Amino acid sequence: MAITTPPVADESEAQRRPLIGPGMLVLFIALIGCFTAWGVAQDLTTPMVAGFKRIFDMSTFQASLVQLAYFGAYFLLALPAAFINQRFGYKTGILTGLGLAAIGAFAFYPASKIMTYEAFLVALFAMAAGCSILETSANPYVLSLGPEATATRRLNLAQAFNPVGTNIGVLLASTLILPKLSDPVDIGSLTPAQLHTIRAGELGAVMGPYLGLAFVLILIAIAIASQKAPPIVEEFPDAEPHEGGTRDLFRVLWRSKHYRYGVMAQFFNVAAQVCAWTYVIQYVQQALGGSLERGGFYLQISLLIFLGSRFLMTWLIGRVRATRVLAVLAFLAVVLCVFAMVSPNLAGVIAVVSLSFCLSLMFPTIYGVALKGLGPATKFGAAGLVMAIVGGAIMPLVQGWLVDRTSPAFSFIVPAVCFGLVGLYALYDLRGPDRERAAVTAAPAGSAA
Repeated sequence: MAITTPPVADESEAQRRPLIGPGMLVLFIALIGCFTAWGVAQDLTTPMVAGFKRIFDMSTFQASLVQLAYFGAYFLLALPAAFINQRFGYKTGILTGLGLAAIGAFAFYPASKIMTYEAFLVALFAMAAGCSILETSANPYVLSLGPEATATRRLNLAQAFNPVGTNIGVLLASTLILPKLSDPVDIGSLTPAQLHTIRAGELGAVMGPYLGLAFVLILIAIAIASQKAPPIVEEFPDAEPHEGGTRDLFRVLWRSKHYRYGVMAQFFNVAAQVCAWTYVIQYVQQALGGSLERGGFYLQISLLIFLGSRFLMTWLIGRVRATRVLAVLAFLAVVLCVFAMVSPNLAGVIAVVSLSFCLSLMFPTIYGVALKGLGPATKFGAAGLVMAIVGGAIMPLVQGWLVDRTSPAFSFIVPAVCFGLVGLYALYDLRGPDRERAAVTAAPAGSAA
């Protein structure tokens, strides 16, 4: 297949298009609050693998069920969210997600009183279910708030505020949670009453930040509810309207290899991200020694790099094709993972932290490129891409299993493989899928697959 690139004139025209449509700036700013909020939720959760392992004296594999509960909810609720969006619109979907996420965050209070691992997983699942609905609604909404030519850049800009939330989440965890879990305790030497008292204090530390998050989610919901949503047209100029029901929209998605491969790439991208951030703490403990608090410090540094890189990449892809940058960063990440595997020292820690630079571009770029040209199938296409976030539940279990049986350093073979597959998707896009996307959007909805 010949390599094709968009004409220079088209790229210049795309750069001249407005980033945000007229009358949509206030709503766009309100949506940025959503991106920030679910970043807080996700990265309050990331250090909890190490935290719950400490509190409940369990293996890394068992503690990584935290990520299974969180990202498993993303998988299960994305499709219901698409039906909400299809029937009632994106604004209703966003408000539903904010409300359910707030209920889940509030549920951490009774969970801290019940004092069982399962109770926390239930609260976490409810909060993540709300975030799933929120993300399924907010991402495509941002794509539709302006010209299609600038949709991927617009989503990159909105997603740039997601790591603001992740940094807040990790900062809260590093300052309010992990320091209270740092003192080693010989559980076998404690009486049941002493153990109960210690765990009650530790679980109370876990509860506090989530209650604060619940109130923030309610405030964001009030702000968005007060805004009048402008009419949104998803059938972009290059996409022919599709007549028919939901089944026909699913046919459109299945017929698009570009979309299907995008879902797979998103699965492995999120898997790599969650693996890299979840196990950086254990990697630092192996490479440098020290406490959970020290590992949390390096996680915070990696997320600051992620934050700065998001804005840098938003600028860069206005000048260089997004998937060309994606390919370079994905294969660079593979090299960094391999180096960290063979060099578990300060240099290896720097390599692991540097993975955040490579990750910064990936999620919104895969999301925007995979949805391009899908027209009225976009709502269900968005659900599939959010369901792919389940990669963040599955692959950390694999890496946790490797940590228990080998070492944190060797376990980074898991994100290395994931990054490699993301790079292959970028190469696929660079080999000219525009014609395939055009064929999908132009085909009658009822035609055979």
